[in-house]
Amino acid sequence: MRRMGVGLQLYTLRDAMAEDFRGTLRRVAELGYEGVEFAGYGGLEAEELRDLLQELNLKAIGAHVSLVNTRAHIQKEIAYLKTIGAEYYIIPHIVAEDRQSPQAWQTLFEFFEHAGQIVREAGLKFAYHNHAFEFEMKIGDEFVFDAMYTATTPENVLVEMDVCWVQFAGQDPLQYIKSYTGRLPLLHLKDFKRGPEAQMDTVELSKGEVDLQNVIQAASDAGVEWLIVEQDRCANPPIESVATSLQWVKEHYLSAFSQ
Repeated sequence: MRRMGVGLQLYTLRDAMAEDFRGTLRRVAELGYEGVEFAGYGGLEAEELRDLLQELNLKAIGAHVSLVNTRAHIQKEIAYLKTIGAEYYIIPHIVAEDRQSPQAWQTLFEFFEHAGQIVREAGLKFAYHNHAFEFEMKIGDEFVFDAMYTATTPENVLVEMDVCWVQFAGQDPLQYIKSYTGRLPLLHLKDFKRGPEAQMDTVELSKGEVDLQNVIQAASDAGVEWLIVEQDRCANPPIESVATSLQWVKEHYLSAFSQ
C-alpha cells in the first residue's frame, strides 16, 4: 500500500474555528494531522495564515470555495491559495436552485471546465466535492456525478470523492474509487450510520457502515494523494471526534509505515 497524506477538513471544527481560529489550528497540528483543507480562513490575511501553517508544520491541502465566490472573484481566491501554499481549489456544494434540471447541470459543467482551466493555468488544481444529490438525477444514461467528468477534461476538473455520501446514495464507493483512478487526488474519509428517519449521521471512523480498510486500499491503488478526515456533525465534542478518528487512522493505516 502507498503512503498517502492524512488531513482534516476544518468544516468539522467550524464552531471552534469561529471562536479561536489560531488555537484550534494549533490543536489540529498537535493531534498529528499532516495537512488541512480549509472551509474559510478566519479573517486572516493570506500571509498571516501562511506563516502560521509554517510554524505548525501543517500543509495547506486546499480549500472549499463556494460557487458564488468562484463566479465573483476567482482570481482573488486563487491568489489566497497560492500564498498559503495550497494546491487544490475545490467546489464543495451546489445549492438546490442551481441544480434543478439536466440543463442546469450542463451549464455548471461548462463553467467548471472554464474555471478549472483558469485555476490550472494559475498553477493550482480544480476539483469538485460530491454529496448524494449527484446520484439522484441522470443525464442520458449517467448519474450527474459521472456525467460531470464525462463532460469535462481530466486536466481541468478533478475528483474529490466523499465516500460517505457515495455509499449513502446507494452506490459502491470501492467501485467508484477504482473508476476514477488517476483523476482522484483527494478522498474524504468519513463514516456514518443511518438515523431513525434514514438520515445520514456521521460518526467517528470505524463506528459506522463504511468499509474503511478496503476504502483506504482502493484509494492507494487509485493514486489518491490525501485521505481527508471529515465528520459533518459530531455527537461528541468535535475536537475529540477528530482525535478519535485520527487515532484509528494511526493504528490501522499509518502504523504500517512506522516500522
